[in-house]
Amino acid sequence: MKGFIIKTAGNIVIRFGYYTEEAPVTVAAFSKQLPFSITLMHARISGQEFWTGNAPVLDIIQENASVFTEPGEAVIGPLHPGRTKTSGCMGIYYGEGKGLDCCNIFAKVFEEDMPLLKTLGESIWKHGEQLLLFESLSYP
Repeated sequence: MKGFIIKTAGNIVIRFGYYTEEAPVTVAAFSKQLPFSITLMHARISGQEFWTGNAPVLDIIQENASVFTEPGEAVIGPLHPGRTKTSGCMGIYYGEGKGLDCCNIFAKVFEEDMPLLKTLGESIWKHGEQLLLFESLSYP
């Protein structure tokens, strides 16, 4: 199994497992972009989510796409179809939320790391945007 981690400026590491069966094209394209650093901010409308409108560009179609997510899921907007409002966007839900348009749901936080993800989300909500490092993770 494979996934990715996000690392905060305070060296807190949060692990995610890929949805390799549900979103194989998205997982492969996202994995090729790692590692990268990006600044994420709190969402205004979509709920308990931190996101960016400046995500790595993935020239892929929609797969496993929905506006409905579960807490802990990671989403990214595909370039196709061109009408998609979420192209170039990436988000991570740390609680309840609903997207404004379909995004590809491609990973979920490890259950034991969910408290760390909630703490990070609340910190971004209360204190503003944060620069996060995304790196590859391999696990048994």
